Amino acid sequence: METKKPSNEKARFDTRISKEQKLFFEKAARIGGYRSLTDFVVLTVQEKAKQIIMEREQFIATKKDSEIFFNAITHSPKPNKDLIDAATEYKTLINNE
Repeated sequence: METKKPSNEKARFDTRISKEQKLFFEKAARIGGYRSLTDFVVLTVQEKAKQIIMEREQFIATKKDSEIFFNAITHSPKPNKDLIDAATEYKTLINNE
């Protein structure tokens, strides 16, 4: 099986912002100790993207877990002999205490 190597290929992302936004972002980058406005923008957007993806994936997992849980409750199989015997033994032990 062939494994893919990570690509180091670069891509360009251009955007237009107001002068006020640029000055504001540059100030934040400076205060935050980033090397450049580009580093600030890329790292900040990357972190926000990770957060959004994690939240969405968690929501999907939680929804799927809920469906599995409620499906197991509402469509559970009948108890087998071993489970019935164990429940009977447990009730006997509890009632004798």
